[in-house]
Amino acid sequence: QVQLVESGGGLVQPGGSLRLSCAASGFTFDDYGMGWFRQAPGKERVLIAGLRWNGDNIYYSNSIKGRFTISRDNAKSILYLQMNTLKPEDTAIYYCAKQQRPLLVLANDERDFNSWGQGTQVTVSS
Repeated sequence: QVQLVESGGGLVQPGGSLRLSCAASGFTFDDYGMGWFRQAPGKERVLIAGLRWNGDNIYYSNSIKGRFTISRDNAKSILYLQMNTLKPEDTAIYYCAKQQRPLLVLANDERDFNSWGQGTQVTVSS
């Protein structure tokens, strides 16, 4: 059974940083591309970052490019999202996600993801 457990969210001031983690279990982690989605209040959940099973072919949405970094540790089955220069508009629930098929070449299409964690709240406010 796939389990994705996010942690690391919280309240941070504008310009600050947070590091999200996602502990994965129940599947062969290093066979699957992974991603981070977020859902802001009143908006749909959207893919903001993704990377292939081996850590390359990294995708970032324009809204976070240059500020956030996605990475993975296949030995520990953990996905990370380093978030720097946070803005109030980054306030959202952040979800870790797994692709539905192994060994895909790209990780930039929301339709390729079919499992999500419970989410972690990130609030950027002074």
